[in-house]
Amino acid sequence: MDERLVRAKDWYERAVFGGEDGAVANGHSELDSVEADLALARGRLVHAQFLADRKPYQPGRFERAVELYSGLGDTRGEAEALFWLGTYHQVVHGDHDTALPHLQRARDLALAVDDKLTLSYVVRHIGFAEMAAGNPDTARELLEQSVALRREVGFQPGVAAGLLSLAFHAHETGDHAAAESLFDEAMATAQAVGARGIINWIESARAELSA
Repeated sequence: MDERLVRAKDWYERAVFGGEDGAVANGHSELDSVEADLALARGRLVHAQFLADRKPYQPGRFERAVELYSGLGDTRGEAEALFWLGTYHQVVHGDHDTALPHLQRARDLALAVDDKLTLSYVVRHIGFAEMAAGNPDTARELLEQSVALRREVGFQPGVAAGLLSLAFHAHETGDHAAAESLFDEAMATAQAVGARGIINWIESARAELSA
């Protein structure tokens, strides 16, 4: 059982049997933490399903996670939830304008707690927004920053995904030699860690661009 649930039960007993002031509020805080984690975890899985079937979903889980983490003062959790809320608007609806404030706030919070993994996701998606806004140089810098952060924390599947994004960027900006090199590096990185999903993306991307 999650330790937070055990503590919530303890707070109940301390409230009822011990008459302890603040015990009920403390118990609710424990459960808010559990609920926030669960909302975010389910939201991520729903997004993964969207990537597979492209059926839109609602952002309520991410919104609830942001609300709960913020109320708890959990900066790391709030940063991750804001990232996912921004990603929902950007990826599901192609709405960069709505996504960007959430992503920028997520970046500030991730920097505040030195959460390099979340930051790697955030700057990657801000890079996508910059590309859509017609700022390819800024976009490339952000995509490169994302890959560097992922290398630093040892997140190799994410490195492969980041290299794939850089390959797309190089292709779209006319640097086809760099694109091919980046595709090769992305494939080698994905194969080395058995990231089958990323390998499929790379194969599909190459087939699409060569068609």
